[in-house]
Amino acid sequence: MAERIQKVLARAGVASRRQVEEWIRAGRLAVNGAPASLGAKLGPRDKVTLDGRPVRRREPESATRVVIYHRSPGRELGTSDSAESPHLLEHLPKRAGRRWVPVSPLPPNDGGLELLTSDGDLAQSLMRRLATLRIVFSVRVRGTLNEEQLTRLRSGIVDDHTQLQIESIESAGGEGVNRWYTFTTRGGRARDLHRLLQACGVELSRLMRVGLGPVRMDRDLARERHRALTPAEAQQLYELAGVSSGASAVKRPPRKGARKPRQAAAADSTRSRPRSLARYKA
Repeated sequence: MAERIQKVLARAGVASRRQVEEWIRAGRLAVNGAPASLGAKLGPRDKVTLDGRPVRRREPESATRVVIYHRSPGRELGTSDSAESPHLLEHLPKRAGRRWVPVSPLPPNDGGLELLTSDGDLAQSLMRRLATLRIVFSVRVRGTLNEEQLTRLRSGIVDDHTQLQIESIESAGGEGVNRWYTFTTRGGRARDLHRLLQACGVELSRLMRVGLGPVRMDRDLARERHRALTPAEAQQLYELAGVSSGASAVKRPPRKGARKPRQAAAADSTRSRPRSLARYKA
């Protein structure tokens, strides 16, 4: 089935839809040797080139489509389009012709869970649903929060235009004057949580994201390390986003006259042997 070129290349992780449109306007993309046009549709057999080089649009395996990355505070994330910040990409699986897209990347000074995917449709769908996702932050502050501060924080009111949906605030211990708290929000952004804490007179020393939707960052995942989502985690994320993972392969019926597998043929001959022996003895 033919689909729009922007959608096909974004789903394959080649680039975002906006980037594809820019390539088309610049005359860099071609389909079957002819310059591509906005809204052009691609079929399974159509050949796409970028600056004369073939574009691979084969779907990646589901196990390596999405990775969790433990980002260190102050470390630049970098993107596939940034040649000046290749440090992150050097740690990620190489996907020829594809780019890794961060889902709601953290501010540079914060750390914790970064979710990156090479599936453009998944990234776009998750970003659209970001306001409804449960997002969890681990926050270290100076001193213990008093009841007045907790009440104001639970209200989530940053200013006249911004209000966070705070579902819960739980104490997570600490040492000395530093205390850790776990903030569970609905669609909360790190920048807004910074502003909320500041408005409530809380001295913040560290903010880490530890949960994004159904994905949680492992306690034993060291900084600057990553891991691929398990098939179960990936399936849950795709179902939440409402897009197809393409992980299930369609079994084709055997061709007429095709040779049976060796194991099955052996089993058939074993089952038929007793009948033939009985007839011979009779």
